Amino acid sequence: MASINPHINFNGNAEEAFQFYQSVFGGVFSTIIRFKDLASADFPVSEHEENKIMHIALPIGKSILMGNDVPEILGRTNEDENRSKIVIAAETKEEADKLFIGLSVGGQIEMPIMDSPWGTYFGMFRDKYGIEWMVEFNPNQIG
Repeated sequence: MASINPHINFNGNAEEAFQFYQSVFGGVFSTIIRFKDLASADFPVSEHEENKIMHIALPIGKSILMGNDVPEILGRTNEDENRSKIVIAAETKEEADKLFIGLSVGGQIEMPIMDSPWGTYFGMFRDKYGIEWMVEFNPNQIG
């Protein structure tokens, strides 16, 4: 079965955001590549961008959350866009609460986590980095 691994763009604070995500999910980064690691005559990197993240990956369960800082030459990421969300399917109601509470610190809650009309335990928020998340526990899909 195919898996979905979200990738998030940041405007220079990818490392800070991923350290925050790691503090909530746990785990160890499988990859951290900085722009200076790829610098060459064909790919010049300015001094003020050399330590920014070119690629970072945090395994979470069977998925990988990935991200990067957008180089200034490519413009800025619109931190107010809302065309996509990262959906977390929690294995327990307690795990859903832990992830919702942890990730939403400093963010904006769009829908508090609670029993939903469609029979799941569900909540939605934008974290302090502008990333949108949905957390859901479906008691009918245990195991």
